Amino acid sequence: MNRIELNNQTILVTGAAGFIGANLVLRLLRECEGSLIVGLDNLNDYYDPALKDYRLKLIEEAAKTSASRFVFVKGSIADQALVEGLFAQHKFHVVVNLAAQAGVRYSIDHPDVYMESNIIGFYNILEACRHYPVAHLVYASSSSVYGGNKKVPFSTEDKVDNPVSLYAATKKSNELLAHAYAKLYNIPSTGLRFFTVYGPAGRPDMFYYSATEKLCRGETIKIFNYGNCKRDFTYVDDIVEGVFRVMQGAPEKQTGEDGLPVPPYAVYNIGGGTPENLLDYISTLQEELVRAGVLPADYDFDAHRELVPMQPGDVPVTYADSAALERDYGFRPQIDIREGLRAFAEWYRAYYL
Repeated sequence: MNRIELNNQTILVTGAAGFIGANLVLRLLRECEGSLIVGLDNLNDYYDPALKDYRLKLIEEAAKTSASRFVFVKGSIADQALVEGLFAQHKFHVVVNLAAQAGVRYSIDHPDVYMESNIIGFYNILEACRHYPVAHLVYASSSSVYGGNKKVPFSTEDKVDNPVSLYAATKKSNELLAHAYAKLYNIPSTGLRFFTVYGPAGRPDMFYYSATEKLCRGETIKIFNYGNCKRDFTYVDDIVEGVFRVMQGAPEKQTGEDGLPVPPYAVYNIGGGTPENLLDYISTLQEELVRAGVLPADYDFDAHRELVPMQPGDVPVTYADSAALERDYGFRPQIDIREGLRAFAEWYRAYYL
């Protein structure tokens, strides 16, 4: 593995106003000295843009006392001229591509935005890394690439040729494109398969967040597959810790027996490693919402639950084998759902109530 220095460097984070992106930028501002962190985000309205503005304000505040600088650029990775211009101007040392159209269910009715952001946008990033060589490209993949795999826990050695959503297909495509570019142009790249990320100021389309909003409005929450789902929920700080460590260790460039590059390419899972039953997760969320004062102690949760069948594009179980991440980077996620949901509930009360 090739050690990558993050101090006194230029770093690009795409999707910088997104949930993971903003938390990563905050971490870089805390940890890095003398670096320029460029954040790119199109600030689309897939969910409430006010949340993205809130995250950007947190970044602006952190930047005031940081030993590094932050510059925000509003724009899309699908804008080839913009992406190439940024690379030409800054000659990035490390690139972290977190910009993507997220969401399994949204992809069923809105395929065009997934093609634009996740395919064309990622291609633009790869092309820019080719013409303006970087020390390390780190990019977000997803646990959704495992599709309906029956074998658990999911290992990066498993076949992932049967996506059950367009979103999953675009993420698998990213891995294939990155491998091809690693082979052809010797671009060190690492893909990270994230498992059900949650936490404060997260994505409102994620179950824990949308369920909280519905319960606050006195509406009923739908529990899919009659609650027979298991998810490897991963707290955002654990995801960021994993990304931060991976940024600092790139796959090594090597020459094969044929005199051509051996692709400097790797893929890792980042997941909690302890799949939680959806009903247990919901019970913990409800307890923490009461504890934080978001909902009253006498709230009738049973009256606001509806068990329903599985929905298209979803899978019954996600479960990460993160042994390779622990082996190569000395890290595995630590934060349990009680601690994570408590932090979310307290943030939710402070933000909304």
